[in-house]
Amino acid sequence: MIAAVECTATRKYVAQMPEGLTDAGIDRLRAAAEQHVGDTRVPGFVALVARGAQVHVQALGTLALGGAPVARDSIFRIASTTKPVTAAGTLAVVGEGLIELDEPVDRLLPELADRRVLRRMDGPLDETVSATRAITARDLLTFTFGFGMVMEMFTSATPWPVVTAAEELRLSTIGPPNPDVQPDPDTWIANLGTLPLLAQPGERWLYNTGASVLGVLLARATGEPFADVLRTRVFEPLGMDDTGFWTPRTDRLATAYRPTAAGLIVWDEPEGTWSRPPAFGDGAAGLVSTVDDLLLFARMLLRGGAPVLTPEAAHAMTSDQLTAAQKAHGGLGANFFADRSWAFCQSVHDGGAFGWDGGFGSSWLVDPAHDLIVIVLTQRMFETPEAPRVHRDIQAAAYAALA
Repeated sequence: MIAAVECTATRKYVAQMPEGLTDAGIDRLRAAAEQHVGDTRVPGFVALVARGAQVHVQALGTLALGGAPVARDSIFRIASTTKPVTAAGTLAVVGEGLIELDEPVDRLLPELADRRVLRRMDGPLDETVSATRAITARDLLTFTFGFGMVMEMFTSATPWPVVTAAEELRLSTIGPPNPDVQPDPDTWIANLGTLPLLAQPGERWLYNTGASVLGVLLARATGEPFADVLRTRVFEPLGMDDTGFWTPRTDRLATAYRPTAAGLIVWDEPEGTWSRPPAFGDGAAGLVSTVDDLLLFARMLLRGGAPVLTPEAAHAMTSDQLTAAQKAHGGLGANFFADRSWAFCQSVHDGGAFGWDGGFGSSWLVDPAHDLIVIVLTQRMFETPEAPRVHRDIQAAAYAALA
């Protein structure tokens, strides 16, 4: 079943702003989207392309196999697209003077003071050296604090000791997020603090965990739960009414699927993990959202940060923050840094476009040079670190549609 939704306001914008997206380009966008919908491909998704005031939305397929049609306001688990939101919350708290980017986190996170570092990332947990310096908030934002994911973890013939230990401690930070597993924030950070780092602070880029730690840091800096930090600093100022770490609107939440050789298998149902408040609000991958909420967030950054961030903070969040030495160690694959770098909790491409994908099936791309925003929310988990074809095809069609 394919149900296409395009609001009246969208058609008005198309008529009023031919310099935005061409009519022929919008037809190609629709065709690029429709070819990916199906019971063995993507059951349903929402794609949004915006340029200036013009917004084109396609809501296609169903919320679950054989279920109700997807709508523009359908809710999706956005996984790692959570990360840029966490960065914005962090910079908002920095702007309040509650933390500083380059101060050690030891004051608020004593569990991460006096770190030990593995001699070899795949080595025994008791073969360590002392950390050469303390961890800072900047290290967490840039994913260079010394702990996280590298591809070698997943290609090793035997599990790395640190990976096994992280799983036993219920960190859920190496691999897909799982709020049902993670303990409360104080227990989570205490458990992380029992493990050595994989690299010296500031030495190299390691994926994911920095954003999870930021949630604990912000909660302690403000004296508020992390969910409230994001609500008051980001969601409410921008009107992101459907974004949070869970949703009571399970009638609008898509069923999540995992692709297998035998077809799509249900991974999480609407009444499942994201239907109740989690013990740990994961700043790396815990949010649910809608295309319109993510559009509001994107436009905030395109327009200089107000009312959430200062122009300086918004610029820093969307600019290259890594050194050549940090990138030289590689990222998620040998060519990860071939045409991009890392800003604060998100990728930044050589041409200035920024954003980040979510492994549960989301992509969020913002290109200031073209005043272009492309958001695709699906319910099919990624099979590789690269976004699936549906995301890449819609992004390519969006660029081709520019007048």
